[in-house]
Amino acid sequence: MVERALSGISRHGRELALLGLIIASALAMMLVAPIPQSLAYHAFVDRRALWGIPNFLNVATNLPFLLVGAWGLAYCLRQPQHEARWSWCLVFLGTAAVCLGSAYYHWQPNSGTLVWDRLPMTIAFMALFVALLSEHVKIKNEGMWLGITLVAGVASVIYWIHMDDLRPYIWVQAAPFLVIACAMGLFEGKYTHRHFLVYGFVLYALAKVAEVFDAPIYALTQELLSGHSLKHLLAAAAVYLLYRMLKQRHAREPASLS
Repeated sequence: MVERALSGISRHGRELALLGLIIASALAMMLVAPIPQSLAYHAFVDRRALWGIPNFLNVATNLPFLLVGAWGLAYCLRQPQHEARWSWCLVFLGTAAVCLGSAYYHWQPNSGTLVWDRLPMTIAFMALFVALLSEHVKIKNEGMWLGITLVAGVASVIYWIHMDDLRPYIWVQAAPFLVIACAMGLFEGKYTHRHFLVYGFVLYALAKVAEVFDAPIYALTQELLSGHSLKHLLAAAAVYLLYRMLKQRHAREPASLS
């Protein structure tokens, strides 16, 4: 078991290591030069309109976010988790809101509409961060930490709007995944079926790759699907795996956590 393999390191020491990672990653990001929002980001390759909807596929491929967000939220409200109930609810609520915000942005891509794409994403990221840490590291007072992280996420978007500097927003996206990955390595966790979480992270990483290769994927698919539209589908599939994990998992036996 994971914790037996790490028996030479106290649990408190591992928790301090995670805290150190959070602080170090934040300091490292602040040492980087300010990162302005490139206007080229809004120049997506697939601009085809359909039924009067501009950039149709980049708009329409957000629908899976609404579906999986609604499914996950309904499940969490109907069968609340023993751990981090409100965090999981906000993961799926934020995901559903991504559909609306991202569709609005892609209808008319510019930095003003991009705000409404990024705000719900930060809510989902921060809520997932708190949910998974609370299940691995035994965070006390979920509500307090959820409030702190949500404020940090929203503040990163506001900072970008006013300062044209993406560093805090990039950190809000990247640091939680880095810390969660380390937490999964340092702590066994309270529930089964964590492989769904791993698969979800892989899909999200592939989504970010598809986003970078927007035009090449468009050309490779004979102009059927752009990389950015594929990004939406992969990211929604990643959240769907979280939903599957919650539905199928069960608490580990106490002996397996020792």
